[in-house]
Amino acid sequence: MTFEQIISDIQNRKFYPIYLLMGEEPYFIDQISDLLQNTVLDEGQKAFNLSILYGKDVEGAQIDNASRRFPMGADYNVIIVKEAQMIQKIDNLQYFAANPLKSTILVLCYKYELLDKRKKLYKSIDQNGVVLATKKIYEDQVPRWIESYLKRAGYHIEPGAAMILTEYLGNDLSRISGEIEKLLITLPQGQLKITPEHIEENSGISKEFNSFELVKALSRKNILKANRIINYLGENQKNNHISITISALFYYFAKLLAYHFMDDKSPRNVSSSLGINSYFVPDYQQGSLHYPRKKVIQIISLLREFDLKSKGFGNISADEGELLKELIFKILH
Repeated sequence: MTFEQIISDIQNRKFYPIYLLMGEEPYFIDQISDLLQNTVLDEGQKAFNLSILYGKDVEGAQIDNASRRFPMGADYNVIIVKEAQMIQKIDNLQYFAANPLKSTILVLCYKYELLDKRKKLYKSIDQNGVVLATKKIYEDQVPRWIESYLKRAGYHIEPGAAMILTEYLGNDLSRISGEIEKLLITLPQGQLKITPEHIEENSGISKEFNSFELVKALSRKNILKANRIINYLGENQKNNHISITISALFYYFAKLLAYHFMDDKSPRNVSSSLGINSYFVPDYQQGSLHYPRKKVIQIISLLREFDLKSKGFGNISADEGELLKELIFKILH
């Protein structure tokens, strides 16, 4: 089942006796376990029917015993096991998973790892309950995730603002959702859209001097603006690590190379094929005019070279600011 299907079922009070929530992305695991914790039982029922356990403190047989207990004054006995990947003798849960009680909801939060699909336990859970295997989303997917997250909450975000958040927060969905919630709290009453200006005013992230704006300046070969931005980034290295800038540049020029080889360069096809918001299509149209295929390939090679230099390979004394200035000069000339 998908994350969205599981959430929908819980909201409609369609529950399963056992949930195996596993994988690399803890955000999805936490969202489902928290929703179950807050939805299945009312506050008065939780004292006797809700158990929060930790994998490092329990063995499979103990969880099995707890799962066979009948609820008191409620329809369900809810057991949430955090850090389930640390459960000793987890295979002992196979007996419950094979014949679960309909009055029990057992939630296994198996973070950062995957339960072996060949195990009888996995097969029994898959047959009688719900299995969700999560993966980290790639950074180029984060802006769309941010847009979807806000849309579900009844809000919107400007594409540029979503890119700025992605640049500074990466693909840590828990951190991103936390920052978004803070921004929503600070929105003026009646305003339903997050803008770059709002981010700058409430987070300290500059809407003008960042990697997103640098890419935009480079796509139009605006040398003056590009130099102003790298001077700012070089002087504020603590909050603008060169690896973030190189990552943003690589993302753009790799897609620009793909753009060059596209037969259908209509905005709709470009947006769909490159997986970008239509708002950014002009950046690739402009970039293709200033950077032919051969130059783009050279730039991608430069980005790899300077990424290594920023990590100390082949670089004796240049700091990040100096490396960034040299890199941008070579891109533009």
